[in-house]
Amino acid sequence: MITLRKIEPTDLPYLYQWENDASVWADGANHNPLSQKDLRDYIAHTSGDLYRDGQLRLMIMAGDASVGCMDLFDLDIRNRRAAIGMYIAAKYRGKGYGTEAVKALEEYAFGHLDLRLLYAVIATKNEPCSRLYKSLDYTPSSVLSGWTLEGDAILWQKHKK
Repeated sequence: MITLRKIEPTDLPYLYQWENDASVWADGANHNPLSQKDLRDYIAHTSGDLYRDGQLRLMIMAGDASVGCMDLFDLDIRNRRAAIGMYIAAKYRGKGYGTEAVKALEEYAFGHLDLRLLYAVIATKNEPCSRLYKSLDYTPSSVLSGWTLEGDAILWQKHKK
C-alpha cells in the first residue's frame, strides 16, 4: 500500500540523489545535475498547489520508506489536462509501486482536481513504463518521431471515466 504526500524539507537527500541519477535523464526533463541549494529552494518555494505552481510534486511512500516521486505538470486549466512524470528508486522498481502510485494519482487528479485527461510521454525503449501505462488502460495515442536525441516516444493518455 502506497500513499502520496507533498514534499518536505526532509526529502532533500532523496530528491538530490534521484534528480542527479544521470541514468534516467534521457527519459525526463532534467539533463544536468542539481545542487542541494537548487532543491532546497524548490522545496521552500513550491506551494504544493497545482493550479498556482503549474506543477505538483508528490513523494511516493510505502510505509515510512520513500520509494520515489511523482509530478503532475504541464497543466492546461482550460482543457483540464496534465502530464504525469514518475521516478521510482532503483531498489523499488518492478515491485508494483509505480502502478499503485499512478492509480493513487489518477484518483486525486480525476476525483479531487476534476481533471479530465492525464498523459505521459514515454520513450519507446522504456518498455517497463509502457507496460505499466498499458496495464492501467492508457491509450498509446501517438508516436512522437525523434522526440528525444535517443529516439522516439509514445504519448499515452487516459480520459476520466
